[in-house]
Amino acid sequence: MYRGRLKRDLGIWVEKGLIGQGVADALLQEHDSRRSAFSIGGVLMVLAAVLISASILLLIAANWEEIPRLVKVGGIVALIWVFHLLAALAFGRGADRLGGALLVLGAACFGGAIALIGQLYHLSGDAFDAMLVWFAMTAVSAAAFRSGALTAMAGILSFAAFAALLEQFNGDWHMLYGWWPLFSGLIIALLSLWTGADRARHFIYWLLLAWFVWIYTLSIEVETAMTYAAGGTIAFLVATLPISPAANFLRRFEPAFAFYALVLALLGLVLLHAEWTDGTALALLGIATIALALAALALEGRDNGAVRFLAYAAFAGEVLYLSYVTIDSMLGTSAFFLLAGLVVAVLAGVVVKLEKVFARRAAEART
Repeated sequence: MYRGRLKRDLGIWVEKGLIGQGVADALLQEHDSRRSAFSIGGVLMVLAAVLISASILLLIAANWEEIPRLVKVGGIVALIWVFHLLAALAFGRGADRLGGALLVLGAACFGGAIALIGQLYHLSGDAFDAMLVWFAMTAVSAAAFRSGALTAMAGILSFAAFAALLEQFNGDWHMLYGWWPLFSGLIIALLSLWTGADRARHFIYWLLLAWFVWIYTLSIEVETAMTYAAGGTIAFLVATLPISPAANFLRRFEPAFAFYALVLALLGLVLLHAEWTDGTALALLGIATIALALAALALEGRDNGAVRFLAYAAFAGEVLYLSYVTIDSMLGTSAFFLLAGLVVAVLAGVVVKLEKVFARRAAEART
């Protein structure tokens, strides 16, 4: 998506004479040369590795009886070493995408080895413990090879381990295991910095959001939902307000932070909607939700497409929900929409004036 916009913008700038065609080609080539640039060949290699991994795991799960135990165990261990050695050879020759695919195969074989050994020797153990060992091995391998593919796989395994944790303890909190999303998120964050796999950090945000939902289900208290709404709103303002000292840093190095902060705030508001269904509380909640959506559009809507679409969805959903639960007739609904439109129009005028003030201050600061 970004490459398409960049190519289109470069074409427009060339037509306007702002830059030469040679400069535009060089800029596009520089983007394509980055390690994280999209490559259909690399994607197909990883998909092939995933399919082959699935076949290996299914073959192990079949537990074919004709092959002796030691041959089975030796074979799966040999596959782990072979794939990792081939990956090292591929990296040494500059075939990074092939190396990443081979590492995925090696990590999948390690997971298959855990299942196979437990199956053959009837070892007692919990699914979460097995996923924990698999995650640990994948993380170590990702750090050793500085592999973005294995970092992403570690993110997937962190979700699988979290699901196994919830199933094992029936959704209840269990001592230190309950902090697993925070611990695994920290590991993935360190791996993403070390390997340069920036996109893998999305796993951290979604894992934390799932953890927040789980914590809410343990208590189902209004205070928890209010904490999510307030905390997410504050985090979003810190990441987007022009006067915030952290805004420029987050926009440059962690642009996804604002989006997920807004998701957390809206999550808290959605949970509050389940608690406050009528009266003044619902009215104030609706105003807060619409105000947050408009603030998100004003502060980050121009530069962040994900925030913009989420704010649109939140605004439309809240207006439709309020009209559904509070308005009894089409005439009343029409009046409600008219009033909401007038309020938004006034707010739009205020936002435009604020944007001009901020732009003027920024120009004065540069001069």
